[in-house]
Amino acid sequence: MYFADRNEAGRLLAERLAQLDRLARLNSEHVVVLGLPRGGVPVAAVVANALDVPLDVLVVRKLGVPFEPELGMGAIGEHGVRVLNEAVIDSTGTSPRQLSEVEAAERVELARRVRRYRGEQAAIALDGRTVVIVDDGIATGSTARAACLIARAQGAVRVVLAVPIAPRGWTRRLEDVADELVSLDTPDDFFAIGQFYGDFSQTSDQEVSDCLRQASARTGRADPEVLIQAGSARLHGQLTAFPASTGIVLFAHGSGSSRHSPRNSRVATALNRAGFATLLFDLLTEEEELDRANVFDTALLADRLAGATRWVLGHPEALGGGGSLPVGYFGASTGAAAALWAAAEPDLPVKAIVSRGGRPDLAAARLPDVTAPTLLIVGGNDGLVLDLNSQAQARLRCENQLAVVPGATHLFEEPGALEEVAELAADWFADHLQRSFDA
Repeated sequence: MYFADRNEAGRLLAERLAQLDRLARLNSEHVVVLGLPRGGVPVAAVVANALDVPLDVLVVRKLGVPFEPELGMGAIGEHGVRVLNEAVIDSTGTSPRQLSEVEAAERVELARRVRRYRGEQAAIALDGRTVVIVDDGIATGSTARAACLIARAQGAVRVVLAVPIAPRGWTRRLEDVADELVSLDTPDDFFAIGQFYGDFSQTSDQEVSDCLRQASARTGRADPEVLIQAGSARLHGQLTAFPASTGIVLFAHGSGSSRHSPRNSRVATALNRAGFATLLFDLLTEEEELDRANVFDTALLADRLAGATRWVLGHPEALGGGGSLPVGYFGASTGAAAALWAAAEPDLPVKAIVSRGGRPDLAAARLPDVTAPTLLIVGGNDGLVLDLNSQAQARLRCENQLAVVPGATHLFEEPGALEEVAELAADWFADHLQRSFDA
């Protein structure tokens, strides 16, 4: 098989992938296409566009043995993810110190490439998703192997590796790291990937960035980094807003999390698809996070959420349509207590609240003062938190509902559990934010 260029290769690969039953049965929110930089990204962009799913880049760096860099002893990815080949480490006698030195150097290069390709936009969370890893071809397969392992380590539940061209027998090298392997052709006379392309010119860093930016505009993943002035603190956030947004949901994350929370990011993506703007932001500054007591200071966290709400109300131009939007809160774990505490402030026009696995007991004194309709979502197997939410519900005087997700534990890690949370939240905000917007 011969391809005119990477665009044609991507189009033909998308046609093949669209025929996979397992992909066809999945909602687009469950699938993400990851391009391997640099040449794989233009191919992946065409695939993602054809399948109407999000596109991201999967940057991996091989950890080479110090005295034999071509021999990989592991690989690293974003968010501190690392996979190691203990057999290579042992057989080469690589010491922990040598491993740390190699990893430190590669992390610098990894961060540089991520910034160059994606800028300040957060990576798409892979937790619980099916990922389709795309390259423009397979030669040795070492990079593809590392990519599959990194994707799995980042939480992907199913990995599909798809390429336009690969050498015969390629699946034997990679069948242990991917659930599905797809190649349009596996010719016997394979010498190099480029021999099967009419145009195999090098892909630039700028082309990679352009592909990601265009995909973000298509899927609504336009998450500009914003700085929020909340009292004396300047907080980092990611704002996604559209001209047709009918409300904005501010996320209050739980202890030990941040604006990059993969679970909150997945819920935010679902809300974006439902027509809501979202703001995910850090409740504490980097210095404040060093003091663990701050993570559980509900009054402080609620004050930051209130400050972010006032920032949103004071910057209607940032919301896409130039006008103000009804405000909702989505709080997770201890962040739910902060959401309820802040919503009790009389000057904050909060129209709806959703709590996921929340600790409303940490805002017990404020519960009777909450007026915004409140949905409490708890996992059926999260017994202690379920009891705390039942007790808190009795103290609420506003419209409220307790929704139990059967079989789910505190983090909603079970298959389909977080998707049910997102659906419940979208419905609640549609009922209450949309009502306020129409009024």
